Amino acid sequence: MNQLTKQFSSHNDADYALSAIDQETWKLVNRLHVKKCIAELAHEQIITPCLLSEESSRLDAWADYRLDADEPNVSYLFKAKKLTLEHWFIDTHSIEKRINDEVVSLDSLLFVVEFRESLGISEVNLATYMEEISSTLYSSAYKYTQPRLSSAELVHADLQQIESSMNEGHPSFIANNGRIGFDAVDYHQYAPEAGEEVALIYLAAKINKVFFSSLKDLDYQTLIHNELDIDTIDKFEKKLVELGHSMSDYMLIPVHPWQWYNKIVNVFSADLAEGSLIYLGRSSDKYLAQQSIRTMYNNTAPHRNYIKTALSILNMGYIRGLFSHDMANLPKINDWLYNLINHDEFLKTTNFHMLREVAAVGYKSCVYDYQFKDSNPYKKMLSALWRESPAHLIESNEKSLTMAALLHVDVKGVALLPLMIEDSPLNQEEWLIQYLNVYLTPLLHCFYAHNLVFMPHGENIILVMKDNVPVKCIMKDTGEEAYLLNSDLVLDHPVSKLAITLPTELELLSIFIDVFDGFFRHLTVILFEHMGIKDDYFWSLVANCVREYQSLFPEFSERFEKHDLFKDDFSLSCLNRLQLRNNFEMVSLTDPADALQFQGKLINPLSKFK
Repeated sequence: MNQLTKQFSSHNDADYALSAIDQETWKLVNRLHVKKCIAELAHEQIITPCLLSEESSRLDAWADYRLDADEPNVSYLFKAKKLTLEHWFIDTHSIEKRINDEVVSLDSLLFVVEFRESLGISEVNLATYMEEISSTLYSSAYKYTQPRLSSAELVHADLQQIESSMNEGHPSFIANNGRIGFDAVDYHQYAPEAGEEVALIYLAAKINKVFFSSLKDLDYQTLIHNELDIDTIDKFEKKLVELGHSMSDYMLIPVHPWQWYNKIVNVFSADLAEGSLIYLGRSSDKYLAQQSIRTMYNNTAPHRNYIKTALSILNMGYIRGLFSHDMANLPKINDWLYNLINHDEFLKTTNFHMLREVAAVGYKSCVYDYQFKDSNPYKKMLSALWRESPAHLIESNEKSLTMAALLHVDVKGVALLPLMIEDSPLNQEEWLIQYLNVYLTPLLHCFYAHNLVFMPHGENIILVMKDNVPVKCIMKDTGEEAYLLNSDLVLDHPVSKLAITLPTELELLSIFIDVFDGFFRHLTVILFEHMGIKDDYFWSLVANCVREYQSLFPEFSERFEKHDLFKDDFSLSCLNRLQLRNNFEMVSLTDPADALQFQGKLINPLSKFK
């Protein structure tokens, strides 16, 4: 428990909630956030800065721009370079806001108000969206005021030290740390950047009231004895016996403490009163929240599974629960995916792995389970799943980090990636080629060989490093975010849930959107700003990686032609437009393709290397 949380706990003094807020820090985080707002909203063509003058005709030359708000007499002036994929690289210090030609302070909340017509956000959602922006700013202020490891210190840090040191969150969403539901104390206890250890709460649920499933070679009893020490199991069993029950009639459900205090006690009070749910106590193991916030890493026993819990806070477009009925399916889907990946000889050579969701449990409420539509948040309040730890895939001379760390810039403006490359035995080009071989090549193979796509953004990928060189790629969160596109395979339920039908021209968007625009676009800014590497040079390495893969599999030549990675352009999929349209349920997981928001085309950076 860090000192700040101790003070919260012992004094409950309201002053501590202000620990991250001071005038200068607030000005800084607003400036940084307004910069991101302009860059990402201009990228999605929601706003259109007007060119005033430019230093030269080069694509990456500095130019002066003016952005007029929807409100009269409000404008923003700034310098920017337009990079590949219509990325706006803005000079942070150049941004100037004027009202009637008078320079005023930058304010992200006012920015949203001033552009609300362009944003197209409904009046119903506007206030909540602004609260998400405000919470995002608070999170940023916390990161800039609390003691944190520098990028230089992170070069040799472990997975959890890096995980709790990230500054940015999702690189594309401008409201990416909303966490609506957390109060000021909750934030300091449960936010990943707080690095605070948490003991989970365990409930016993009657067997006839749960969905439970696990991998075919794992049963419930083995799972529980692997996850809990014998003293904890004995303590839980003793409590059930004292209440006149038998452990054999119940299953255990791990619950996030916030969920217990804020949802379960109230929403499921009838179930607690009648004994369908029984409070047992807390885990002896301590957990750390990951960047995905509801996924908990076992810091006491790292070889034990991650636990992903339902957490009914509003964060980046969703109420972050887990649908109870889905818990009957996820491990079976993971079994199938694991067998597919594990039996592919080429994927073995690339060191591509997945973390299986080995077991899952969801509570069936007699009231909430069938009275509301499928997407209702009350149907995803009491569930959990166990996901493999990456520990078994990491050798003693290796370490791991989430791929999001490659975009990390510390509070002094120092990027982590250049320092890692400098510390490695490879030069810049060799390192980037190795990274692409480890990350991009297996994704290409999954797509072309198996019609299989994932959601391979920075937080969903764990890179295993040896001497700070990527040597393995580990995919997580596969149960809900993997799809088979237009596949001819005949699949039994629930694996058939993986299969979706798409127009042919949309299939390759899994690479163009999730990899190229979703991650590489932001990576090229780090390479350009902090290492002086031109984005064209990086994309030439990507093109070489694609060509090298294709040369290994001439038998897929028809698919390479049908799904051409060197085509001239591709549709721009807009994440912020999704959140602005509905910040409570951004995309329906039952029909993700139908919910995409497209706006125009992006020139494919590989087209010039065709």
